[in-house]
Amino acid sequence: MLEDYYVKPSTLDRIRASWLAPQIESYLEWLEARGYSRLVVYRRVPLLFQFAEFAQKNGCRDIASCKAHIQEFVSLWLEQHGAHAKTAVALRKHSIDAECGVRQMLNLACKEPVTRNRHRRSYPFESAVPGFAEYLRRECGFQEITIRNYRRHVSEFAAYLTRVGVTSFSELSPALLGAFIIERTPKMGPRTRRDLCGHLRGLLRFCHREGITNRDLSAAVGTAQVFRLDDVPRSITWDEVRRMLEAVERRTIRGRRDYAILLLLVTYGVRAHEVARLTLDDVDWKRERLHVLARKAGHATVYPLAGVVAEAIIDYLKHGRPKTEDRHLFFRIYAPQAPITAAAVSSSVALYLYKAGIQVRRAGSHTLRHTCVQRLIDAEFPLKTIGDYVGHRSPESTRIYSKVAIASLREVAMGDGEEL
Repeated sequence: MLEDYYVKPSTLDRIRASWLAPQIESYLEWLEARGYSRLVVYRRVPLLFQFAEFAQKNGCRDIASCKAHIQEFVSLWLEQHGAHAKTAVALRKHSIDAECGVRQMLNLACKEPVTRNRHRRSYPFESAVPGFAEYLRRECGFQEITIRNYRRHVSEFAAYLTRVGVTSFSELSPALLGAFIIERTPKMGPRTRRDLCGHLRGLLRFCHREGITNRDLSAAVGTAQVFRLDDVPRSITWDEVRRMLEAVERRTIRGRRDYAILLLLVTYGVRAHEVARLTLDDVDWKRERLHVLARKAGHATVYPLAGVVAEAIIDYLKHGRPKTEDRHLFFRIYAPQAPITAAAVSSSVALYLYKAGIQVRRAGSHTLRHTCVQRLIDAEFPLKTIGDYVGHRSPESTRIYSKVAIASLREVAMGDGEEL
């Protein structure tokens, strides 16, 4: 493996003379298998070699004992090489990269998880309220993104209880719950307040059902008032869509991928997580169809495969998608090689809207979803047809778009009031 990166025999001999040489080579194989660039290898091998010398000088004789010296080594590494960093942000990146390389190599050698999944941390109150996350997942049938939203608000509640010195759920009271809500909600928007109260009620109902609390305190948490149809969808014009697509650099791998994603979003009005879940099997080239499975409403939709969308996907498959046995359609550009996430889809939309100079509130994937619906509204399709097209569970979800039926509203405004 080392011969693929280094030519000089003296360099190879020096690395292989290290007491951690087998672990370094195994780590290089791991990096290559996950699509890391040669630049990453050239940057990390000297780092790992120096760590091996540092650990040996500090009396380490096995892999497990090396972990206690990682932070000390990173500090020394920054003293020697941090002078090249011109800003505090650059210095922090040097620190993260140094620690990441060493920790990954040691975890791989110890047969521990090499990369961390930030969404798989222990759930708040896991010891006090065991099984709450599984209850949300299995009994309520919530998707992972909803469970993560629960985690965020439950974590805020846990931090509040710690700060006020509450150590047991038996100490909860309506007054305590009210104090938490009064403290947290003033800076929140109406829908965030509604979600916080709803998530807190769900937690309290579960606690009562499991016998953790002797009474159901969920009634002590009110419902934030949110008016139906009080908002206007944040769509953009079709001319702005063209400007956004023109801002994509389609000569790069990322540009080819993102161009296909943007076309999918604006053509079919699909959600970010639905794009992220697309697989090669969902594109039926023979029948020219696109299958969108496991939608938010719990059903699937089959669309005719538009020619411009098909061309963009083919361009990405030929000149951008990595060679992998994974059947997902879209992948990360940077290592480690993995399918794209819904957050990355939404961030890409926001990036190209910014590049095109398009100002829109809360820019993201739903901007293009609303744009798709707006296009259908302008074409005077019935709301029921539009709701079925974009995958709405209830007609109420589509009804808000009646507020942006500009042509129809203009006729109402200019018409004879007596006839109305």
